[in-house]
Amino acid sequence: MKQQNQAHRWAVILAGGDGTRLRKLTRAVSGDDRPKQFCPIIGDKTLLEQTQRRVDLLFKLDQTFVVLTRKHERFFKEILNECTADRLLIQPENKGTAAAVLLSLLRIAQISPQGVVAFFPSDHHFTEEERFMSEVRMAVDLVEAEPSLITLLGVTPEHSEEQYGWIEPVKCSVTHDEQRFFRVRRFWEKPSRNVAQRLMHAGALWNTFVMVGHVKTLLDIISRTLPDLYRALSSAGDILGSRKEEELLSGIYSSIPSTNFSTEVLSRRPGLLSVLKLSDVGWTDLGEPHRVASTIQLTQGHTQRRALSLLLSET
Repeated sequence: MKQQNQAHRWAVILAGGDGTRLRKLTRAVSGDDRPKQFCPIIGDKTLLEQTQRRVDLLFKLDQTFVVLTRKHERFFKEILNECTADRLLIQPENKGTAAAVLLSLLRIAQISPQGVVAFFPSDHHFTEEERFMSEVRMAVDLVEAEPSLITLLGVTPEHSEEQYGWIEPVKCSVTHDEQRFFRVRRFWEKPSRNVAQRLMHAGALWNTFVMVGHVKTLLDIISRTLPDLYRALSSAGDILGSRKEEELLSGIYSSIPSTNFSTEVLSRRPGLLSVLKLSDVGWTDLGEPHRVASTIQLTQGHTQRRALSLLLSET
């Protein structure tokens, strides 16, 4: 699947979250309080390892960054032993997805200012990984042709889920495939049940938070929506990637608020967004116990299904 001309194509795996909602499950599986991305919840590989495997189908290892949090080092050290230190972006603390996205963009901008970046959460499950990564490649191609667009990957909803982000699409003129690509009318983050039901009936999509954009376009949208955060992190300048990075970032992170990228960035600039409607790739966000239980029912053996279902019923 990988192509020869990949010099400006980058991947970022977001693995800095604390995963508190699945703490009882991860403690039972691993024996400690590690976040879910460092735990083998589905199958015998951790969710982070599974994400790495998917990303590796399309992106080179040395063009993949992993965003992490310092306090989780004992959990990710062995998992990421094949990654070079300069491809691990270790935050002093978890300050939300906006800081994680911005930190990775500033680092990539140093190396490849004309780069196109794909972001991948590390707590998702796909039954059709190769098909999914083919869709990501399609989104990358679209962004390379239309650098001003940020492309989200959306899924046809199965029910009116209140804990997902929703994408309300409109007809798109940037491609001939009018059944797959759309512009975004509005982005809804965790709507109420009534709104979610209305969105579902209107043809809205679940947002996977897999996102592709040009480095410059993404930096621009963050600078406009979160100017204080942008100024704070961009002040690190050339220190990023150097031996002084840890000390400098500790000071910066202690002064910035925790900020959600979807709520504070995407929701405020829908006119810059497009969405690719995914084919059936078997996507699940494993952020909630009931989603984990449903996925286990479909993918795991009887013994594991029963044990984990009993555990999840207690959460």
